[in-house]
Amino acid sequence: MTMRKADPNCVFCTMPEGRMVFARRLAYAVYDTTPVTPLHMLVLPRRHVASYFELKTTERRAIEELLALARTTILTKDEAVLGFNIGINVGAVAGQTIFHCHYHLIPRRNGDVANPRGGVRAVIPGKADY
Repeated sequence: MTMRKADPNCVFCTMPEGRMVFARRLAYAVYDTTPVTPLHMLVLPRRHVASYFELKTTERRAIEELLALARTTILTKDEAVLGFNIGINVGAVAGQTIFHCHYHLIPRRNGDVANPRGGVRAVIPGKADY
């Protein structure tokens, strides 16, 4: 099933198939081991690339399909989920710590933060207030 250029030292390249919630030829999804909120998932290309900007169009499409499937699954498991943040960190200065491209799908619920205004803009303190 896998078609990847792997890095044997990469935790995402060596992910056991049994941990994968969804597995496709070009991409897969897993629950985050340190979730921001319950049911937080990661969606990743199987090929080892560090950055979103290195993805092939076919990989982006495969990831988009899994993001939609993951969203539906999360909504089925928890009806309190009313929104999502989708995030990709590219580079150490943007907070990337594992250099295998991965999308965060973070379910959001009423009251999970005091004020959700600005969403992803809040990664820079004070920039969510506009």
